[in-house]
Amino acid sequence: MILWRDSTSLAALLLVPLLAALFVWAARRRERALTAFVAAALLPMVAPDVDRRRRTLRAALLCGAVLSLVLALAGPMWGFRWEEVHREGVDLIVALDTSRSMLATDVKPNRLGRAKLAVEDLLAQLQGDRAGLVAFAGSAFVQCPLTLDQGAFRESLDAIEVGIIPRGGTNLGAAMDAGLEAFEGRQGNHEALVLITDGESHEGDVKEATKRAQERGVKIYTVGIGTAEGELVPADAGGYVKDRKGQVVKSRLDEDTLKQIATDTGGVYLHAEGASFGLGELYRDYIGPMEKRALASTLERRFEHRFQIPLAVAFVLLLVEPLVGETRVATRWRLRWRRRVPEGA
Repeated sequence: MILWRDSTSLAALLLVPLLAALFVWAARRRERALTAFVAAALLPMVAPDVDRRRRTLRAALLCGAVLSLVLALAGPMWGFRWEEVHREGVDLIVALDTSRSMLATDVKPNRLGRAKLAVEDLLAQLQGDRAGLVAFAGSAFVQCPLTLDQGAFRESLDAIEVGIIPRGGTNLGAAMDAGLEAFEGRQGNHEALVLITDGESHEGDVKEATKRAQERGVKIYTVGIGTAEGELVPADAGGYVKDRKGQVVKSRLDEDTLKQIATDTGGVYLHAEGASFGLGELYRDYIGPMEKRALASTLERRFEHRFQIPLAVAFVLLLVEPLVGETRVATRWRLRWRRRVPEGA
């Protein structure tokens, strides 16, 4: 079974029939021009050394060389060997706010939709790290345990929506505690928690949860969505959510609390801006350089690259093609490798 490192390069195989068609067209045009110049009966006397088979052979050599170069570019692989692969990285938990206020449209399509896109951008930055996902509102739970499988993480992220947690509100303490539990009790030097939220913490003890993170040595990086002035919260039936007094509810960002959480745990606070909320830079500057630990050791099949074979064939064909003349005399002279004797010697 042959595998291809870059199967898209195989599309260049179309060049081979095009090149062959070009040679056929050129040969026919040459024949028509020669027929117009001299009668067919006189052709053996006018050009006795012309050999059509040699012309065909030269064209075939060039087509074969192009074919071989395309196959070499596609990177054929067959045969394999087992190799032990060690993975190192950090454990990263993303805690994502799913409260109703995340439906606010001050960022498009809404806060939650943009936050999910930003988390996907962060996921693309990971270099052998494990990632997990926590969803929270008035309570919190682990949506995706720590995993190296980015496909599984993305499926869990896609499933997150407002209302996934029946209890409303924003409980930052519960989000942090769920994140700590998701780390499975491992050493905090290799762990980071990214907390993404748009509102104030209405429930839970934030200070106690922060203290537990400090004791574990887990750094918490907080990302705030929204403004201190607040944003109206859309209602299901249209309009905006109102409180018991009939006043519209605004989701206000409590930057002071988020900054304090980040400072106390050795992390940083980001105000969500741009398409990626700055999560790419956060990983590059802070999470990526963290001390890494061994995450897994597996045996993987390493297929052997065989591009050298078609490349060598192409080299030989291109080397032989100039030695084949279009006439018998030209071929004999090109194959003659003796040194010329200087005049007067």
